[in-house]
Amino acid sequence: MMALGLAIGAGFFLGTGSAIHQAGPAVIVSYALAAIIVVSVMMALAELASSLPTTGSFSSYAEAGIGRWAGFTIGWLYWVMLIMVSGLEVTGAATFFVGWFPSVPQWVIALFIVVVIGGINLLAAGQYGEIEAWLSMVKIIAIIAFLCVGAYLVARTAIVGPLPGHEGVLHNVLGHNGFMPNGVSGVAVALLAVITSFGGLEIVTIAAAEAEDPQAAMSSAIRSVVTRIFVFYVGSVVLLVALLPWDSEAMNTNAFAAVLEMAGVPAVGTLMNVIIFMALISAFSANIYASSRMVYSLSARDMGPRWLLGASASNKAHAQAVVKAALEDDEAVLAAEMEGDIEAGRTPKRAVGLVVVLALLAVLGNWYLPGSILSMLINAIGMVLLIVWTFIIISLMRLHPSLERSGSLVIRMPGWPWLPWLVLVCLGGIGILMLVNDEGRAQLASMGALTLIIVVIYFVRQLVGSRTKA
Repeated sequence: MMALGLAIGAGFFLGTGSAIHQAGPAVIVSYALAAIIVVSVMMALAELASSLPTTGSFSSYAEAGIGRWAGFTIGWLYWVMLIMVSGLEVTGAATFFVGWFPSVPQWVIALFIVVVIGGINLLAAGQYGEIEAWLSMVKIIAIIAFLCVGAYLVARTAIVGPLPGHEGVLHNVLGHNGFMPNGVSGVAVALLAVITSFGGLEIVTIAAAEAEDPQAAMSSAIRSVVTRIFVFYVGSVVLLVALLPWDSEAMNTNAFAAVLEMAGVPAVGTLMNVIIFMALISAFSANIYASSRMVYSLSARDMGPRWLLGASASNKAHAQAVVKAALEDDEAVLAAEMEGDIEAGRTPKRAVGLVVVLALLAVLGNWYLPGSILSMLINAIGMVLLIVWTFIIISLMRLHPSLERSGSLVIRMPGWPWLPWLVLVCLGGIGILMLVNDEGRAQLASMGALTLIIVVIYFVRQLVGSRTKA
């Protein structure tokens, strides 16, 4: 549920119609390809997380399978992305609220949201999980209701005929310059936009590490997430394409509201704004959770400030990590957090507090940063996922043989060993598509610059550390 809380944000409700507007009905191909890639990555992550549960998730696996620099880079890169996204989500939610109550200053609403949601994240993991489940449930109920309404409208159109002022399903799909009106390039451009909308699903492994039975939690969560990807995302797109002309203004602005309006749902504009507001709040809450656990894990592995671990660990000069994974000889090892708040069964309050403060600064940055700097950071956000997914696949390819020999595999990635290679080829293909697209090149440049900065910080940190020890 928490993974969906981060994945199904306002972008799902507002960005889906925009992607359809770019590719036409052929956007179904874009969503299907993106879903296959994401499901494959999730299955790879599930194999690692079910065998080696840790709050560091893919950062820990990158450290174990590729090298310490990789764990540092991917962990901090993902953390920076979550902080930036948090600022955008709070700003968006406050904007919606001010639209309902114009007399309330936007900064007051933003501060209130951050304080309340931050306080919720300070609760025990079980209490927080229950609240987040209710927040995510609002979005899931909305999507299920949309799927039911959309399926009814499609069936009615097929049996009785289209509603007055609307067109039939076949005409919507094929009658506006064909199934692929903008050609393969349109599908490619939509794929770049679609692929980032699946971001957030990877935090299911971070949440599972705090469960009483991490392996059972991971097995259950991954199956439900994979199913919901196809039902919620792909199912919604199919219905939108069937019911609305791809080149209509309604598709480009608020496609979900347009379909509900066809069914005669009252006050549909206000209803959709409330749903989007809740989506932003839920995604922001899940962001705080994921980013606080990631920075906690980085600190536990001596890749971040030690005081974030809590009172029981803040005065210790060095990490007391132990080898957890049952791997042979001197092969890749996984450091397990054996001290601090999470190990003691407490919420990592210092890590949460840091994230909340930075979220507030990110909100201020959205208003006050120079446009060029803010644009660079936002462009880098979406493409961070491509690096994260690439590192997950490479980590699996490096760790799978050792895990298999040790007999610790609980979930196996299907299609081994050819599927990981195929996913890497697909991710590389997306990178090539970005090179031939103006917006994609800007995102690649921003992502590359941010990644390079973090890698340089790692090696400078290592150099300073070695000299200090000497």
